[in-house]
Amino acid sequence: MKHPLVFALAMVVSTGGGLAGCQRESAPPAAASAGVAPENVEARAERLDALYAESWDELLQLNPVQATFQGDTRYNDQLPDFGSAEYREQVRAFNERWLKTVEAVGSEGLDGQALLSYRIFVQERRNALDAERFPSWMLPVNQMGSLVSHAVLLGSGTNAQPFATVADYEAWLRRAARIPVLIDTEIANMRAGIEANVVQPRVVMEKVLPQFDAVLVDDVEQSPFWGPMTRMPDGVSDADRDRLAAAFRTLIGEQLQPAIRRQRDFIADEYLPHTRDSVGLDALPDGMAWYAFAVKQQTTSELMPEAIHQIGLDEVARIHGEMRGIMAQTGFDGTLQDFFRYMQTDRRFEFRSEDQLLAHYRGIEQRIASRVPELFSLTPRAGFEIRPVEAFRAKSAAGGSYQSPSEDGSRPGIFYVNTFDLPTRKRWEAESLFLHEAIPGHHFQLALQQELEGVPAFRRFGGETAYIEGWGLYAESLGRALGLYTDPYDDFGRLQAELWRAVRLVVDTGLHSKGWSRQQVLDYMFENSSVSEPDAIAEAERYIAWPGQALAYKIGELKIQELRARSEAALGDAFDIRAFHAAVLEDSALPLPLLEAKIDAWIAAQQARSEAPADTPAPADAAS
Repeated sequence: MKHPLVFALAMVVSTGGGLAGCQRESAPPAAASAGVAPENVEARAERLDALYAESWDELLQLNPVQATFQGDTRYNDQLPDFGSAEYREQVRAFNERWLKTVEAVGSEGLDGQALLSYRIFVQERRNALDAERFPSWMLPVNQMGSLVSHAVLLGSGTNAQPFATVADYEAWLRRAARIPVLIDTEIANMRAGIEANVVQPRVVMEKVLPQFDAVLVDDVEQSPFWGPMTRMPDGVSDADRDRLAAAFRTLIGEQLQPAIRRQRDFIADEYLPHTRDSVGLDALPDGMAWYAFAVKQQTTSELMPEAIHQIGLDEVARIHGEMRGIMAQTGFDGTLQDFFRYMQTDRRFEFRSEDQLLAHYRGIEQRIASRVPELFSLTPRAGFEIRPVEAFRAKSAAGGSYQSPSEDGSRPGIFYVNTFDLPTRKRWEAESLFLHEAIPGHHFQLALQQELEGVPAFRRFGGETAYIEGWGLYAESLGRALGLYTDPYDDFGRLQAELWRAVRLVVDTGLHSKGWSRQQVLDYMFENSSVSEPDAIAEAERYIAWPGQALAYKIGELKIQELRARSEAALGDAFDIRAFHAAVLEDSALPLPLLEAKIDAWIAAQQARSEAPADTPAPADAAS
């Protein structure tokens, strides 16, 4: 999973569906209009590239926090009121104006990357406008993310907001001074939600209060917002240190703490009594349409919830069969449920300390390093680190998450490992989790997309969840080829991770389209998978908070596996796994239909090469 803050901020302003650029083959070309002169096509493509660049720069001004995460420091002191009606109107106007502008240039005669960029840009703007039908702004807070939790991440001094110079500290002071304004807007929006009967389930909002309480402290120097003052860079004068310390005390004690307490008390005293016992999106006004829209957005497919539910049931049954094979291999005597309990309760699978857990993951990184070139010709230049999840958010965080590197390379890609409730962090889940979140999963895919050249920024920094998480899950299947899964219990971990994504298809659609309760979801998880109670609860409540997001993993992975099988069947002995992975990764996070079209074109190009006479020049690779 991508870092939760990145995911949440992506929801603020639609920045892109498809992503990064191509170096060779891409999606198949549309037939160029015979009446369009080549020079006019080239001029149109250049004009569109200029418009994409202009719109991207405008977008970063509109969403300066996105700029900060990319390593663009120009707007580090700015924080728009994301939830305000004025801001929402700015976003609507942005999308309408840029859609109209780009469509006025048109796609006639375009092919290759130019056509691909056009299609993605137009679809993104249309999707963003379609999303305005649904009042997500009335639901700004849940246990997966809130302005407060996002602000802590930025202001702690360990994330994207830089604190390397005195100017950086001053920029944060100006940005953070805006936080109370945004908090008051969220409170107003939540009151509007109460009036419209668009409110969060009680179960998720009860989890928010401890998160807020963890930030509220009596001593400002114990606040997570004080973190940058404990890591002041060398070379700062005593006068500046004293001045900044006084400013931070004022910011935390007189601005942030009162505002956070105000929102915390509002949630406890006013909002919670109006929360709902239901947990599905279908219980809200226009909820079925809202969920269907979320499914389409998250999966980039035309699959309906009922079809996805059945795919999930079928996948659960298939994976259970493979798990019984692992049971036989280990000599375990009992039912599948007995095996699940054994895997969760036997102390041999536990880590003794946080240091041991982190060392285990670093050992996995070292073990696979020499095997990576056997599968990949494309690897990122960006650095990579493994870090524990910050304590304040660990209780509700996933077992692992990934944050992309900054564009300039000054901040590496980060694999966050959750060390909270250590006995529940099992050895057998480590290899598949590393492959998904780190190498060759999210780190390879997301870092590569930022490094690709010759494509618009909106493709390098956007994100299609079905592709991103589909690649992450597909990466888990590569463990044997990378020297992992040699222990049958680790191989069980691979199957459990895949099973978990199949279970998601069943329970997410159950929650939001079939009226399932939270307890029904938990019962299905416990019955069909090896999952600890804390993980099951956190995951169930994640699906409640993020409708449809959990569907993207398995739907995306199934498509990539389908395309690999199609390529292997079509190319036979000529199939090259390195070339296939490059073909999948080189255009980055495409919508699944465009990815399928691109791989079909790649297969055709490979066949043409292999069938051409030795003295015949190979045809140029297909381009989108």
